[in-house]
Amino acid sequence: MLSTIINAISSFLYSKLLVIMLIGTGLYFTVRARFPQLRLFRSACKAVMEKPEDDQSVSSFQALMVSTASRVGTGNIVGVSSAICIGGFGAVFWMWIIAIVGSASAFVESTLAQIYKKKGEDGRCYGGPAYYIEAALHSRPLAIAFCIAMILTYAFGFNMLASYNLQSTFSGFSFYNPSVTPWIIGGILAVVTGWCLLGGGSRIVKVTSTLVPVMGIAYIAVALLVVILNIANIPMVFATIFREAFDFRAIFGAFAGSALMQGIRRGLYSNEAGIGSAPNAAASAHVSHPVKQGLVQMLSVFIDTLLLCTATAMMCMSSGIEPSAELQGAPWVQASLQASLGSFGPVFITVSMVLFAFTTLLGNCFYCDNLLTYIHKEQPGKRFMAGFRLVCAIVVFVGAGMEMSMLWDISDVLMGVMALINIPVILVLSNTAMKAVKDYEKQLKNGGNPVFRSANIGLKHATDYWK
Repeated sequence: MLSTIINAISSFLYSKLLVIMLIGTGLYFTVRARFPQLRLFRSACKAVMEKPEDDQSVSSFQALMVSTASRVGTGNIVGVSSAICIGGFGAVFWMWIIAIVGSASAFVESTLAQIYKKKGEDGRCYGGPAYYIEAALHSRPLAIAFCIAMILTYAFGFNMLASYNLQSTFSGFSFYNPSVTPWIIGGILAVVTGWCLLGGGSRIVKVTSTLVPVMGIAYIAVALLVVILNIANIPMVFATIFREAFDFRAIFGAFAGSALMQGIRRGLYSNEAGIGSAPNAAASAHVSHPVKQGLVQMLSVFIDTLLLCTATAMMCMSSGIEPSAELQGAPWVQASLQASLGSFGPVFITVSMVLFAFTTLLGNCFYCDNLLTYIHKEQPGKRFMAGFRLVCAIVVFVGAGMEMSMLWDISDVLMGVMALINIPVILVLSNTAMKAVKDYEKQLKNGGNPVFRSANIGLKHATDYWK
């Protein structure tokens, strides 16, 4: 009964409401900011390499890796596989669209997070939707509602799903017992995750900034190898993607399982553009101008979808293994790689899933530290945080043994609630973000390193930075 209700809510959210909001908002920001995805791409690449004045501060690169750690996860493998198995090859096209258009929303929300960020007792930066909701809209209840929605989404919904996805990759091995193995793997993962979480935010930043680049490069390298081995199939793959993407009879005849629906749902789950998650990491970076970190977070969307999701899609679709509802998730990816690389394929995917899921778990919990600090109006005590992190570890254990479709629906619904709060807010505050963009570009044209002051854009609200 509960599963049916959650599925119905998920289908309603993604059938019309969120599709219109996500694409409409992304297009609005793209046009209003004059296509920052193209115009400011070079500036974004430069901003990633900037180092903060204080060596102990979080750099743009580290903030990018934390947000990418959350974005780059099991959704890049299992989510892409599920979308194609249910919606067909055309789902990939709509993933690309939601990434390109959505990156403008990611740019705006992360710029706002930098403008309204706060300084913690430990000297670190804290910010995100909750902070700009209260500072600019003076609505702490709405800000707390967003915090609760995000904690439920990331510490519970997404982490349970990541745990399930990780253990499911072992299902192709002979030792796998559906009744026992998920719980064993879940227990091991919970212990390791708990150990990292109890080390606090600094340990999370160090682990993710090391693992994310390594695993991302290795994954893309193997994907390229598979594509090269199956290069003769690539023209057919692209032809099928575009043909099915615009099969409007199929889209409107069975919308819930269509390429459009699946591409948007799984694309949003993967890159998280506009739902208000990445701004929590973006605010932690020490930069000279808020727009710099907005551009950096825009890159994170590209890394996630246009590189890693596309890598999964291409190596699976070119393998010759036909997708089906029975193979959705890890099994289709494993079968595709085994067809191209032999026994090495399933092993590589299992290792990749372990690393992707692990960094996702850590990145998600890093966000929760920020949210709990906001709710408490100060950094929570060590006992409280230790208890919360132990609960997070237990959730990882429980998720490993749950049912897949239920976990996807829970995650979709919770993520949808976040978007329903965050998107209207960034639309209301868009004037502030656009003024910051103009200030950044004006200084850039004058040949200097852009440095932000709140007076430059006539900001009336008091800020901890930018005075």
